[in-house]
Amino acid sequence: MTGDDKIRRAFENKDWHEIKVSDSWQIFKIMAEFVDGFEKLAKIGPCVSIFGSARTKNENPYYKLAEDCARLLSERGYGVISGGGPGIMEAANKGAYEAGGKSVGLNIELPFEQFHNKYIDRDKLLEFDYFFIRKVMFMKYSQGYIVLPGGFGTLDEAFEAITLIQTGKIARFPIVFVGVDYWKGLFEWVEQTMLGKEKNISPDDMNLFRLVDTPEEACEHIFRFYEKYVLKPNF
Repeated sequence: MTGDDKIRRAFENKDWHEIKVSDSWQIFKIMAEFVDGFEKLAKIGPCVSIFGSARTKNENPYYKLAEDCARLLSERGYGVISGGGPGIMEAANKGAYEAGGKSVGLNIELPFEQFHNKYIDRDKLLEFDYFFIRKVMFMKYSQGYIVLPGGFGTLDEAFEAITLIQTGKIARFPIVFVGVDYWKGLFEWVEQTMLGKEKNISPDDMNLFRLVDTPEEACEHIFRFYEKYVLKPNF
């Protein structure tokens, strides 16, 4: 079905029976994805999610940064969660896998570019049809986020976490953006325009995330945060 076909289909009149049947079965599929995710991820223990582009090649310096972040986290007993696909996600799973850590992949089924990578533990690969369910799993089972350069999907995941913490919907956890050159323009705009000019956020909101350049800085921020709250990995 083409994009034009999907738009035409959305405006077609549907009878009540068609709507009821379609929506009812969709609810069961949504419930099944939630239950499967909750059952598998609840057993893993403290994890940190690493985000970034699916399009990053393995010769890109950011690929190695993601690997190193995952290795440092694994060495301290944290599991690593990625989106399960190629690029930065693959690097994160690879770093955890090769360090002997827990390597988790929350893969999303897409018509292009997304396929799960080979470094995910076999019993820790989950497949999702729905982005919103996948994001719930990231939020519920992550003790921290490390965000490497990525596109719209990476921004969506990172800013959802910031929003939920800002609004008190979830407990605060550390969010670290890695790659000053990549992210500084965005956060200069956030500080100068969103905060300074328009007053659309509070000054304290700038403390909800950290911008760093190295894997050591990123992981140390997470380690220090949980030393303060006496949280230790339990596996």
